[in-house]
Amino acid sequence: MSSSTAPTHGRAPLHVVQLLGGGGVGTGTHVRSLSAGLVARGLRVTVGAPASAERRYRFTAAGARFVPVPVPARTTPAAVGLLRAVGHDADLVHAHGMRAGMLAALALRRRTVPLVVTWHSRSALPGMRARLRLVTEHWVARAASVVLGATSDLVDRARSRGARDARLAPVALPPPRAADEAAAGVDRHKIRAELGAVDRPLLVAEAALDRAQDLGHLLTATRAWRSLTPQPLVAVVGDGPERPALQRRIDREELPVRLLGTGTDRAALIADADVALLIARWAARAPLAEQAMRHGVPLVATAVGGVPELVGDAAVLVPYADPAALARAVETLLTDAPRRAALARAGRARAGSWPTEDTTVAQVLSVYDELAATG
Repeated sequence: MSSSTAPTHGRAPLHVVQLLGGGGVGTGTHVRSLSAGLVARGLRVTVGAPASAERRYRFTAAGARFVPVPVPARTTPAAVGLLRAVGHDADLVHAHGMRAGMLAALALRRRTVPLVVTWHSRSALPGMRARLRLVTEHWVARAASVVLGATSDLVDRARSRGARDARLAPVALPPPRAADEAAAGVDRHKIRAELGAVDRPLLVAEAALDRAQDLGHLLTATRAWRSLTPQPLVAVVGDGPERPALQRRIDREELPVRLLGTGTDRAALIADADVALLIARWAARAPLAEQAMRHGVPLVATAVGGVPELVGDAAVLVPYADPAALARAVETLLTDAPRRAALARAGRARAGSWPTEDTTVAQVLSVYDELAATG
């Protein structure tokens, strides 16, 4: 079977099980996109994931069969048995993320079914959890027939963990729909008015508020912008257990920052921003960065993980945990309109060079074909 045609006459279509664990929105969106593309090319696709994932991503609407498969933080015999039952006639299993990869590796023991594992991200867990994660990475890397890394550093990481075959496979997220862009345009002035940013620069960031240190660097940087006229407003999309402590600091130091929670329309907010901020300890193909560059919004990002290879020269990169460098980069952009315009053009051009959903599906399917031919 080729990577662009339906199965040869008389040959049963390849049956692939896509296993999704507790990954982020980008991972779920990728599995949905991949499933739709594989079905369109004549494959049978079964998606195993928590029941909530079907409600969110609608895999069945993409033509896949969906089976609820909980992917617990600690793999259990019940979860392994359920996955074995789901994939009893699978020609190949493709797991997304480390938890899903571990579950699949255990379920496929003593079977010759090929296992593909996509590493979408890496963990920054401390202490004992970091050591357990290391053991898991070694196990999954060695169990997989092929490891696909969303970024080059993840490919290197998989190889260092003992992967027999590790390849770069950037994950392409769907571009914004025309209807979504139109809706964002309609709400644009309303969003700025609600935030109190009609006549002041709007900076948009996204963060999981579970590590005060990460967002703390951004809060420290905002001190330098209080002297600017007009003073920029930083809107942060995200939530987490550290939100109360962060809010107390914002109030105490009178910082120009709004914590918006997770109910905010991030895409609409980014489209209306003057500058987007990706302040991360590590990131792969961060949705915030992709959305900003597609909309032509200047981006300032930490030079970590897969960010440099994603943005190229079309964004301003700063070191992680360097609030002074972040403050200077943003202040320079806010006072240099030609530079902002140049970054907007460069961002759109860079986004046009990224892999599409179609090329992503074709690359993955070529891996499947290779494994099916040698299986």
